[in-house]
Amino acid sequence: MNRTRILYSTILAAAAVAPGFSADVAVNPQKMPAIGTVDRRFQAYNIEMLEVTGGRFWKPYKDIHAATPDDHGRGATPAGMSASLYEYRPPIDLTNARLRKLAGALGPAYVRVSGTWANSTYFPDTDGPTPKTPPAGFNGVLTRAQWKGVIDFTRATHGELVTSFATSVGTRDAHGVWTPAQARAVLAYTKSLGGRIAAAEFMNEPNFAAIGGAPAGYDAAAYARDIAVFKPFLKETSPDTLFLGPGSVMEGGRVSLPMPGGTLHSEDLLRASGPVYDIFSFHIYTTVSQRCGGGGPQMAVTPATALAGDVLARADGIEEFYAGLRDRYEPGKPLWITETADAACGGNPWGSTFLDTFRYLDSHARLAQKGVQAIAHNTLASSDYGLLDEKTLAPRPDYWAALLWNKLMGTTVLKPDAPEASALHLYAQCMSGVPGGVTVLAINTSRSDAQTLTVPGASERYTLTAPELEGARVELNGKALALGADDSLPALAGVPAASGNIALAPASITFLAIRQAHNSSCH
Repeated sequence: MNRTRILYSTILAAAAVAPGFSADVAVNPQKMPAIGTVDRRFQAYNIEMLEVTGGRFWKPYKDIHAATPDDHGRGATPAGMSASLYEYRPPIDLTNARLRKLAGALGPAYVRVSGTWANSTYFPDTDGPTPKTPPAGFNGVLTRAQWKGVIDFTRATHGELVTSFATSVGTRDAHGVWTPAQARAVLAYTKSLGGRIAAAEFMNEPNFAAIGGAPAGYDAAAYARDIAVFKPFLKETSPDTLFLGPGSVMEGGRVSLPMPGGTLHSEDLLRASGPVYDIFSFHIYTTVSQRCGGGGPQMAVTPATALAGDVLARADGIEEFYAGLRDRYEPGKPLWITETADAACGGNPWGSTFLDTFRYLDSHARLAQKGVQAIAHNTLASSDYGLLDEKTLAPRPDYWAALLWNKLMGTTVLKPDAPEASALHLYAQCMSGVPGGVTVLAINTSRSDAQTLTVPGASERYTLTAPELEGARVELNGKALALGADDSLPALAGVPAASGNIALAPASITFLAIRQAHNSSCH
């Protein structure tokens, strides 16, 4: 008997006698009703515009309190933010073979290239020499070659491009009204390359317009005036591009973060602009990273509290807030989350460890149940919240979880027929590519107690665990996940699980692929 079978046989035997095991929770996959569907590109990701152009992004934790040569060097920081939090990064190499291979394995996906810096990035629209400094009213420069790299990368990785446009002072006329010259140049060049922008927001996070380079005094009336210019321009120039918006952040639930320059309220923006969007978009950050002070006592999350039920459920309150705004001002429009991660400001130190994988999968599954159609994780390969390490491009634990989701979770969302359990979070979707099949996602958030789940039929089990919660190593059914020769991905194979009781170890995540569930909603 191999190590994997010894491990799970031991857990199963202990389940019957150990006081640390919960009472059985039973599910019947055949009878789980369908409650909605998600986009086939549901699991999306972000590449910051600043990664494409090069510039000053979040400084690693080890360097925050030390001066570096780039503290006052190339590139700008968002208005009102401390320069000591940032350091210069050269443009990302989107032709890198490892990056393309690992991103391609997540496809099909939406690839969002945006972020705060996109609001003030200048596109010179020429193959001539790149300006050494951006024109007045801009803080960065995006070259044709860099944008072509984005188009080529998206095509090579089975992606669909999502973006936003420059909206800073440099894009505006003498009256402060946004003009489409820059956006027109980007759209025309994209079309000339045979590329396509599937969806676009006007600006990144308009409720924090001040830090993105908007004119002084920018308010809801100014936003509505801009949207009245932007929407007809977009529909005339690129009619197949979906208009996303507003793309706001840090509202709803327990999250509220005052920012330099003040904030606007999404409700005011929506009331002023009227129903204009094809898709209602927003961002979810349930806390702020240690890098930016943790957001204060109300928002702070520590490694000790990261798996707490009320912390994982914070996403519910934010979604409910924005879904309520959607219902009032854009009724019937689909919901997209165009940016999310463990924490704003580059992620917490444990964002790159297995500890964050619980949040990653729990939030995707719970938001799918609420009708969210697509979720773009921030980022693919930058800072502490990247799916890949930004220097080595090695997969982090969240990346392996994303691969399993891609392999096992289909687009029809089911409601598990099981009672609420405080430590055991249960979700289900039709199994990808298997008519009638169901995948159950069972997340045991208890660090000390195993749980048991009763399933009436045979399944294939995919259990993620780690020797250390705050470590980079993650194991699938007891075997460490790692790239092979030539960056080949390991086979993500399940192990057979008989019907009846299935033991779920403390701090573990299990996908149960039930091929013969015979769920009528999954055909």
